Amino acid sequence: MSEKPVRVRFAPSPTGPLHMGGVRTALYNYLFAKKNNGTFIIRIEDTDQTRFVPGAQEYILDALNWCGIHATEGPGIGGNFGPYVQSERKELYRPYAEQLVNEEKAYFAFDTAEELDAMRDRAKQMGMPNWQYNHVTRSGMRNSLTLPQDQVDQLLANGTPYVIRMKMPRNRDVRFEDSIRGWVVVNTNNLDDKVLFKSDGMPTYHLANIVDDHLMEISHVIRGEEWLPSAPLHYLLYEAFGWDCPVFAHLPLLLRPDGNGKLSKRDGDRLGFPVFPTDWTTAEGELYSGYREKGYFNGAFINMLAFLGWNPGTTQEIFSIEELAEVFTLDRVSKAGAKFDPDKTKWFQQQYLRNKTNEELATLLKESTGEQYDLNKLTEIVHLMKERATFIKDFLIEGDYLVNRPTSYDEQTVAKKWKAESAVLMNEWMDRLEKVEPFDHVSIEQAFQLFLSDKQMGVGAVLPLFRLLVTGTGMGPSMFDIAAFLGKEECLGRMNKGIEVLNA
Repeated sequence: MSEKPVRVRFAPSPTGPLHMGGVRTALYNYLFAKKNNGTFIIRIEDTDQTRFVPGAQEYILDALNWCGIHATEGPGIGGNFGPYVQSERKELYRPYAEQLVNEEKAYFAFDTAEELDAMRDRAKQMGMPNWQYNHVTRSGMRNSLTLPQDQVDQLLANGTPYVIRMKMPRNRDVRFEDSIRGWVVVNTNNLDDKVLFKSDGMPTYHLANIVDDHLMEISHVIRGEEWLPSAPLHYLLYEAFGWDCPVFAHLPLLLRPDGNGKLSKRDGDRLGFPVFPTDWTTAEGELYSGYREKGYFNGAFINMLAFLGWNPGTTQEIFSIEELAEVFTLDRVSKAGAKFDPDKTKWFQQQYLRNKTNEELATLLKESTGEQYDLNKLTEIVHLMKERATFIKDFLIEGDYLVNRPTSYDEQTVAKKWKAESAVLMNEWMDRLEKVEPFDHVSIEQAFQLFLSDKQMGVGAVLPLFRLLVTGTGMGPSMFDIAAFLGKEECLGRMNKGIEVLNA
């Protein structure tokens, strides 16, 4: 019998912006599908209408699109297994819940919220803080297992609110194999009778998730570790319906950079890095920054995420998304949580920036600044500043002196290098510079070396002063390249002005 075709899904809930942990889950699903010539599906799971956030679905789809994670099937794309938004599939779920009731694998529960709260309070008073609706306590509650059938029928006929709960079997070991974690064994005595269908006519995540995965022929469920406690229930639901269970793979948590614990929005706020792929503005107008708006290349962001919990088994670290798809396997995914490193993220960004041509970067720089700069000039600026830049914006921030005369001078360099005789020395060097023809970096450097030889001085006695007057800084790219870029007249003008300011 041939293996089932690979069909995987990323199924976010539109309850807010897409956390980078969610992006990683989407990425691993996408890579697994690509690696196995499979299908990658996006499904929006919006059964919890109380937590629905307007704009969240659009945000999720836009963010994934920026990341380069493109679905084969999904909202706005279509496919043969739609709709791909659960609220549009609402009528599908009730028959499945009622099937389980009819087969005595689930039951109607008529307990009100007040009755449940009262039961929890009584349990606390008796020293049972974690009361559960389960195989022990269900016998004392108002449900179709404890009430006479005629009373159940009457309650249903009267439209009395109810939920449908899973009838969890007693004292049974649920065993399933996880592709990442190996065999998982959980005894049903530790599980409660989860609600499958709510009083508002909507399924819970658990029922809708299983039904949709079955109907969409999902072969592998690749999702975050936080869903591992729900996996035994999902396994039992597949069994209850008589359906083949997909392969489970539960991904490790993303951990905060300092200490342990799951990476959260608050960690980003506290330590100054984004945790969302793109900017998100709350209904109250509060802005949370994203990697796109911070200036990261989507490839660098994806490359970084791929390595949070997975490695290729080689020393290679820089991959395009296409290259990742060629080498990605679930058996290289770690069980242990992956600690996020903001500095490593910047390193990936730097590598991506340096791998682009000067012309590509200059075009991006021009797009970010408008039409005020000549493309050829920007290409030269990129050439000078490339090894010192992390983001596109850095070229004209770190290299501001390449387009603007300095208005201040590095205090440390002034204190350390500018002496009473410095102005005389620099005037002598200016006299030499004025005679340099052609005014290119080779000729300028030759003149400089001859000047040092004539003065019997070391580089450290002259070059920092030259840099200080021309750029206002204490360090940077080659001064001979900078001088050639600025031109003779501009260099000499800056030096005259610098001497005037520093001698004032």
